Amino acid sequence: MVRSIEGLTTKVLNQCLRKNTEFGILERVSYNEVPPRVEYKVTDFGAKFMKVLDELEKLQDEIENKI
Repeated sequence: MVRSIEGLTTKVLNQCLRKNTEFGILERVSYNEVPPRVEYKVTDFGAKFMKVLDELEKLQDEIENKI
């Protein structure tokens, strides 16, 4: 992911993933493998939260189109 987004550093990505996990938006799943592997999944709350953000984005678009 770091390579695909210009300007994103590993440190910033890890901070964002950690915060989203703390907020309950993402769930961190660690696998006891060599090399270590970690995956992140969107929680039920995270899915609901993303729907709210999508609706806010639609509302913002409506407001901007009226101006």
